[in-house]
Amino acid sequence: MTTEYSGTGDPARSLALLWRTRERASRKGRPDLSVERIVRAAIEVADAEGLTALSMRRVAERLGVGTMSLYTYVPGKGELLDVMLDTVYGETARPDEVPGGWRGRLTQIAHETWALYLRHPWLLQVATTRPPLGPHVIARYEYELRAVDGIGLTDLEMDAIVTLISGYVHGTVRGAVETAQAAARTGMTEQQWWQAHAPYLEKALDPRRFPLAARVGTAAGQEHQAATDPHAAFEFGLARILDGIEVLVATRPHPTAATGGR
Repeated sequence: MTTEYSGTGDPARSLALLWRTRERASRKGRPDLSVERIVRAAIEVADAEGLTALSMRRVAERLGVGTMSLYTYVPGKGELLDVMLDTVYGETARPDEVPGGWRGRLTQIAHETWALYLRHPWLLQVATTRPPLGPHVIARYEYELRAVDGIGLTDLEMDAIVTLISGYVHGTVRGAVETAQAAARTGMTEQQWWQAHAPYLEKALDPRRFPLAARVGTAAGQEHQAATDPHAAFEFGLARILDGIEVLVATRPHPTAATGGR
Protein backbone atom coordinates (compact mmCIF):
# COMPACT_ATOMS: atom_id res chain seq x y z
CA MET A 1 0.00 0.00 0.00
CA THR A 2 3.00 2.30 0.50
CA THR A 3 3.44 4.68 -2.42
CA GLU A 4 5.72 7.34 -0.95
CA TYR A 5 8.60 7.69 1.49
CA SER A 6 9.12 10.58 3.86
CA GLY A 7 12.55 12.15 4.05
CA THR A 8 13.21 12.02 0.30
CA GLY A 9 13.52 15.77 -0.15
CA ASP A 10 16.62 17.87 0.26
CA PRO A 11 17.40 17.79 4.04
CA ALA A 12 18.30 21.47 4.33
CA ARG A 13 15.24 22.60 2.39
CA SER A 14 12.87 20.23 4.18
CA LEU A 15 14.08 21.33 7.62
CA ALA A 16 13.88 24.99 6.61
CA LEU A 17 10.26 24.47 5.56
CA LEU A 18 9.37 22.37 8.60
CA TRP A 19 10.74 24.89 11.05
CA ARG A 20 9.87 27.92 8.86
CA THR A 21 13.44 29.20 8.94
CA ARG A 22 13.58 29.73 5.18
CA GLU A 23 13.71 33.34 4.06
CA ARG A 24 10.46 34.88 2.93
CA ALA A 25 9.47 34.41 -0.68
CA SER A 26 10.97 36.90 -3.06
CA ARG A 27 8.93 39.77 -4.44
CA LYS A 28 8.30 37.65 -7.51
CA GLY A 29 6.17 35.32 -5.40
CA ARG A 30 2.38 35.66 -5.36
CA PRO A 31 1.14 37.65 -2.36
CA ASP A 32 -1.89 35.34 -2.02
CA LEU A 33 0.26 32.21 -1.63
CA SER A 34 2.11 30.86 1.39
CA VAL A 35 3.62 27.60 2.56
CA GLU A 36 0.61 27.12 4.84
CA ARG A 37 -1.92 27.53 2.02
CA ILE A 38 -0.01 25.18 -0.26
CA VAL A 39 0.35 22.51 2.42
CA ARG A 40 -3.32 22.73 3.38
CA ALA A 41 -4.35 22.38 -0.27
CA ALA A 42 -2.06 19.37 -0.64
CA ILE A 43 -3.62 17.72 2.41
CA GLU A 44 -7.09 18.34 0.99
CA VAL A 45 -6.08 16.70 -2.29
CA ALA A 46 -4.66 13.67 -0.48
CA ASP A 47 -7.70 13.38 1.78
CA ALA A 48 -10.16 13.53 -1.11
CA GLU A 49 -8.30 11.68 -3.85
CA GLY A 50 -5.54 9.66 -2.21
CA LEU A 51 -1.80 10.13 -2.24
CA THR A 52 -1.42 8.79 -5.76
CA ALA A 53 -3.29 11.87 -7.02
CA LEU A 54 -0.94 14.26 -5.25
CA SER A 55 1.37 16.30 -7.45
CA MET A 56 2.57 19.87 -7.57
CA ARG A 57 0.33 20.39 -10.61
CA ARG A 58 -2.74 19.01 -8.83
CA VAL A 59 -2.12 21.26 -5.81
CA ALA A 60 -1.73 24.26 -8.10
CA GLU A 61 -5.03 23.43 -9.79
CA ARG A 62 -6.77 23.31 -6.43
CA LEU A 63 -5.35 26.72 -5.56
CA GLY A 64 -6.14 28.13 -9.00
CA VAL A 65 -2.54 29.13 -9.73
CA GLY A 66 0.18 28.08 -12.12
CA THR A 67 2.33 25.13 -11.10
CA MET A 68 5.58 27.07 -11.29
CA SER A 69 4.33 29.60 -8.74
CA LEU A 70 4.42 26.89 -6.05
CA TYR A 71 8.15 26.39 -6.39
CA THR A 72 8.82 29.85 -4.96
CA TYR A 73 7.54 28.47 -1.66
CA VAL A 74 8.06 24.68 -1.80
CA PRO A 75 11.04 23.16 -3.66
CA GLY A 76 9.28 19.93 -4.65
CA LYS A 77 6.97 17.08 -3.79
CA GLY A 78 9.42 15.41 -1.40
CA GLU A 79 9.69 18.49 0.79
CA LEU A 80 5.94 19.10 0.49
CA LEU A 81 5.14 15.60 1.76
CA ASP A 82 7.37 16.10 4.81
CA VAL A 83 5.53 19.29 5.76
CA MET A 84 2.16 17.62 5.14
CA LEU A 85 3.05 14.84 7.56
CA ASP A 86 4.33 17.22 10.21
CA THR A 87 1.21 19.36 9.85
CA VAL A 88 -1.32 16.55 10.36
CA TYR A 89 0.68 15.14 13.27
CA GLY A 90 0.01 18.47 14.93
CA GLU A 91 -3.72 17.68 14.99
CA THR A 92 -3.53 15.10 17.78
CA ALA A 93 -4.83 16.29 21.14
CA ARG A 94 -2.26 16.34 23.95
CA PRO A 95 -4.07 17.05 27.22
CA ASP A 96 -1.92 17.66 30.28
CA GLU A 97 -4.09 15.50 32.50
CA VAL A 98 -5.40 12.06 31.49
CA PRO A 99 -7.01 9.74 34.07
CA GLY A 100 -5.71 6.23 34.54
CA GLY A 101 -1.98 6.81 34.96
CA TRP A 102 0.42 5.62 32.27
CA ARG A 103 -2.12 3.10 30.98
CA GLY A 104 -4.74 5.79 30.47
CA ARG A 105 -2.18 8.04 28.79
CA LEU A 106 -1.10 5.38 26.31
CA THR A 107 -4.75 4.55 25.59
CA GLN A 108 -5.45 8.22 24.84
CA ILE A 109 -2.43 8.38 22.52
CA ALA A 110 -3.50 5.22 20.68
CA HIS A 111 -7.05 6.55 20.22
CA GLU A 112 -5.79 9.89 18.92
CA THR A 113 -3.50 8.15 16.45
CA TRP A 114 -6.34 5.86 15.30
CA ALA A 115 -8.57 8.88 14.67
CA LEU A 116 -5.76 10.65 12.80
CA TYR A 117 -5.46 7.79 10.32
CA LEU A 118 -9.22 7.77 9.76
CA ARG A 119 -9.16 11.50 8.99
CA HIS A 120 -6.17 11.13 6.69
CA PRO A 121 -6.12 7.58 5.23
CA TRP A 122 -3.25 8.53 2.91
CA LEU A 123 -0.94 8.32 5.92
CA LEU A 124 -1.00 4.55 5.41
CA GLN A 125 0.59 5.11 2.01
CA VAL A 126 3.67 6.82 3.44
CA ALA A 127 6.65 4.93 4.84
CA THR A 128 8.00 6.99 7.74
CA THR A 129 11.07 5.03 8.82
CA ARG A 130 12.85 8.32 8.09
CA PRO A 131 10.36 10.67 9.73
CA PRO A 132 10.17 14.38 8.99
CA LEU A 133 11.90 16.01 11.96
CA GLY A 134 9.55 18.95 12.24
CA PRO A 135 8.15 20.73 15.31
CA HIS A 136 4.89 18.78 15.43
CA VAL A 137 6.59 15.41 15.03
CA ILE A 138 9.07 16.23 17.80
CA ALA A 139 6.34 17.62 20.07
CA ARG A 140 4.27 14.48 19.52
CA TYR A 141 7.23 12.25 20.39
CA GLU A 142 7.92 14.32 23.51
CA TYR A 143 4.29 13.95 24.61
CA GLU A 144 4.29 10.19 23.99
CA LEU A 145 7.46 9.75 26.02
CA ARG A 146 5.97 11.71 28.91
CA ALA A 147 3.20 9.12 29.05
CA VAL A 148 5.66 6.53 30.33
CA ASP A 149 8.21 8.76 32.03
CA GLY A 150 8.94 8.04 35.67
CA ILE A 151 7.43 4.56 35.87
CA GLY A 152 10.73 2.71 36.17
CA LEU A 153 11.59 2.10 32.54
CA THR A 154 14.91 2.78 30.83
CA ASP A 155 15.13 5.38 28.08
CA LEU A 156 15.39 2.64 25.46
CA GLU A 157 12.33 0.88 26.87
CA MET A 158 10.37 4.12 26.80
CA ASP A 159 11.27 4.61 23.14
CA ALA A 160 10.40 0.98 22.37
CA ILE A 161 6.97 1.29 23.99
CA VAL A 162 6.18 4.46 22.03
CA THR A 163 7.22 2.65 18.85
CA LEU A 164 5.18 -0.42 19.82
CA ILE A 165 1.97 1.57 20.31
CA SER A 166 2.48 3.54 17.10
CA GLY A 167 3.21 0.40 15.08
CA TYR A 168 0.22 -1.42 16.53
CA VAL A 169 -2.19 1.37 15.60
CA HIS A 170 -0.67 1.61 12.12
CA GLY A 171 -1.22 -2.10 11.56
CA THR A 172 -4.75 -2.38 12.92
CA VAL A 173 -6.25 0.83 11.54
CA ARG A 174 -5.80 -0.43 8.00
CA GLY A 175 -8.86 -2.65 8.43
CA ALA A 176 -10.96 0.30 9.58
CA VAL A 177 -9.80 2.43 6.65
CA GLU A 178 -10.53 -0.34 4.17
CA THR A 179 -13.96 -0.87 5.72
CA ALA A 180 -14.81 2.82 5.35
CA GLN A 181 -13.51 2.89 1.78
CA ALA A 182 -15.45 -0.25 0.84
CA ALA A 183 -18.68 1.26 2.17
CA ALA A 184 -18.06 4.53 0.31
CA ARG A 185 -17.29 2.82 -3.00
CA THR A 186 -19.97 0.12 -2.91
CA GLY A 187 -22.74 2.07 -1.19
CA MET A 188 -23.22 -0.84 1.21
CA THR A 189 -22.31 -0.81 4.90
CA GLU A 190 -20.65 -3.79 6.57
CA GLN A 191 -23.91 -4.52 8.37
CA GLN A 192 -25.84 -4.51 5.10
CA TRP A 193 -23.24 -6.75 3.47
CA TRP A 194 -23.42 -9.19 6.38
CA GLN A 195 -27.22 -9.29 6.39
CA ALA A 196 -27.18 -10.09 2.68
CA HIS A 197 -24.60 -12.87 2.97
CA ALA A 198 -25.25 -14.39 6.41
CA PRO A 199 -28.30 -16.50 5.43
CA TYR A 200 -26.39 -18.16 2.59
CA LEU A 201 -23.34 -18.70 4.78
CA GLU A 202 -25.43 -20.43 7.42
CA LYS A 203 -26.69 -22.89 4.80
CA ALA A 204 -23.30 -23.51 3.21
CA LEU A 205 -21.15 -23.78 6.35
CA ASP A 206 -21.31 -27.40 7.53
CA PRO A 207 -20.61 -27.48 11.31
CA ARG A 208 -19.60 -31.15 11.05
CA ARG A 209 -16.79 -30.26 8.66
CA PHE A 210 -15.84 -26.89 10.16
CA PRO A 211 -16.99 -27.08 13.80
CA LEU A 212 -14.83 -24.24 15.16
CA ALA A 213 -15.33 -21.94 12.18
CA ALA A 214 -19.08 -22.46 12.38
CA ARG A 215 -19.31 -21.90 16.14
CA VAL A 216 -16.87 -19.01 16.53
CA GLY A 217 -17.75 -17.37 13.23
CA THR A 218 -21.44 -17.41 14.08
CA ALA A 219 -20.82 -15.90 17.51
CA ALA A 220 -18.62 -13.15 16.06
CA GLY A 221 -21.02 -12.42 13.23
CA GLN A 222 -23.98 -12.13 15.60
CA GLU A 223 -22.00 -9.84 17.91
CA HIS A 224 -20.59 -7.51 15.24
CA GLN A 225 -23.33 -7.88 12.60
CA ALA A 226 -20.41 -7.98 10.16
CA ALA A 227 -17.62 -10.33 9.15
CA THR A 228 -15.34 -8.41 11.52
CA ASP A 229 -15.24 -5.28 13.64
CA PRO A 230 -11.88 -3.48 13.21
CA HIS A 231 -12.46 -1.16 16.16
CA ALA A 232 -13.37 -3.99 18.53
CA ALA A 233 -10.25 -5.87 17.41
CA PHE A 234 -8.18 -2.72 17.97
CA GLU A 235 -9.50 -2.24 21.50
CA PHE A 236 -8.95 -5.90 22.39
CA GLY A 237 -5.38 -5.92 21.09
CA LEU A 238 -4.51 -2.59 22.71
CA ALA A 239 -5.68 -3.88 26.09
CA ARG A 240 -3.49 -6.98 25.72
CA ILE A 241 -0.46 -4.86 24.79
CA LEU A 242 -1.02 -2.68 27.84
CA ASP A 243 -1.32 -5.82 29.97
CA GLY A 244 2.11 -6.87 28.72
CA ILE A 245 3.61 -3.47 29.48
CA GLU A 246 2.07 -3.67 32.95
CA VAL A 247 3.91 -6.93 33.59
CA LEU A 248 7.17 -5.19 32.63
CA VAL A 249 6.44 -2.18 34.84
CA ALA A 250 5.60 -4.48 37.76
CA THR A 251 9.16 -5.83 37.73
CA ARG A 252 10.55 -2.35 38.43
CA PRO A 253 10.75 -0.42 41.70
CA HIS A 254 7.36 1.11 42.51
CA PRO A 255 7.39 4.74 41.29
CA THR A 256 6.37 7.55 43.58
CA ALA A 257 3.53 9.91 42.79
CA ALA A 258 6.07 12.63 42.11
CA THR A 259 7.59 10.72 39.21
CA GLY A 260 4.35 10.36 37.26
CA GLY A 261 3.64 6.70 38.01
CA ARG A 262 0.27 4.97 38.32
